[in-house]
Amino acid sequence: MTWNATTAERIAHTLREAFAGLVHLPGDASYDEARTAWNLQVDPHPLIVAEATRLDDVRAAVAAAREHGLPFAVQATGHGTIVPADGGLLLRTSRMAEVRVDPYRRVARVGPGARWSDVIAAAAPYDLAPVSGSPFVGVTGYTLGGGAGWLSRKHGFAADGLVRADVVTDEGEHVTADADHHPDLFWALRGGGGNFGVVTALEVRLHTVGRVFAGLSLYDGERAAETLARYREWAADEPDELNTAVMLMRMPDAPGIPDPVRGRPVVGVRVFHLGPYEEAEARLGPLLEAAGPPLVDGFRAMTFGAASTAISGAAPPPMAVRQHIDLFRDLPGAVLEALPDAVFGGTPAPAVEVRHWGGAMARPAPDAGPVGHRDVPFSVIVSAPYGPGGTGYGDPAVRSGVDAAVDGLAGRLRPYATGGSFLNFLADPARTATAYTPENHARLARVKKTWDPDDLFRPGHHIPPL
Repeated sequence: MTWNATTAERIAHTLREAFAGLVHLPGDASYDEARTAWNLQVDPHPLIVAEATRLDDVRAAVAAAREHGLPFAVQATGHGTIVPADGGLLLRTSRMAEVRVDPYRRVARVGPGARWSDVIAAAAPYDLAPVSGSPFVGVTGYTLGGGAGWLSRKHGFAADGLVRADVVTDEGEHVTADADHHPDLFWALRGGGGNFGVVTALEVRLHTVGRVFAGLSLYDGERAAETLARYREWAADEPDELNTAVMLMRMPDAPGIPDPVRGRPVVGVRVFHLGPYEEAEARLGPLLEAAGPPLVDGFRAMTFGAASTAISGAAPPPMAVRQHIDLFRDLPGAVLEALPDAVFGGTPAPAVEVRHWGGAMARPAPDAGPVGHRDVPFSVIVSAPYGPGGTGYGDPAVRSGVDAAVDGLAGRLRPYATGGSFLNFLADPARTATAYTPENHARLARVKKTWDPDDLFRPGHHIPPL
């Protein structure tokens, strides 16, 4: 359905009567900033952008979308936005970012707009930490999508640590889902994404964490083949206290890049270890021996918060990026050959992360949510910005070059991959079902039929009602 400006003004006027936050329309000076997703490859043009500040705002937005038949989307930081909310109502929750820590229960109650940096800072005075990833991403989308973080090999996915969720349903009802209340909804929220309602608060488990040994060290790219082959063997005995990945990337020749790696192909080894550095160094020894002497040594003992920032880096500005993920039960020689060929052998060149999963993620509780493919030990994540700083998406030549490089590597990997994926890292909405086992996907569709039979909530990773 096509809406004109007069109709949009009328709907916005009605919404504002029950809405404490800001409402933006096309043509407003604030509209472009309010509608922007992190990945500029997605360019949404919603009819209305509403910035909620309280529960009643969320309920009013849901009611407005339902009454007027508007497509409805929710966005906090925008990192998980993969489908534009064109012609609909885009609800922004970034102003609902409160965090309260209960150190006795070891849980944090988190608003829908909070980032992990907010939770890390609130928990740190009690020597507690969440199962978080990059500090600058949103807690809600990360957790609903599964959430594989620095503590996941020790404590499971972030979704496994969800204790309770407050949700606004398609009818505007505010319900609490936990193990004892609405258990079908609670199960679906722990990995099923935003298909079942608007989450207005989460309670997530925290864990006692002291100083950790962590960081990212860079090595000569010529050691890529040896390092990847060693990683494949070494990871089989990796203890739960370690969380690691091996990355291949071509460093830019730009100011701010350390001289030893500026403009060079490098191997990156990312480490997060719960325990003393002597123990970490002993366990990492065989892997780092294959990588050779470091060009930049980033490993050191630090706090959980400092480690999260050191590994993730500063929050990157919005940019246009192409992303791809595949899962692997093994890393055969053909895969290990394809990765350095793609990263170091052509232009434009993607960056690649090979990650080892397993640990507690592969040992779910009997009532665990639908996070899929827990028994698959490896992933390969490919990412490539569209031009320097991700600013070249508007240039067809840049776009076609990046797409060809990523598609070419994906084609070489496909024969050896499982066909599965992981929701948080999946940028292709056509592959949503691959993030789940067939049984869990069918069950999610049944829960969707119960809680959103008219399919009001259609996130990028959409699960239609049965």
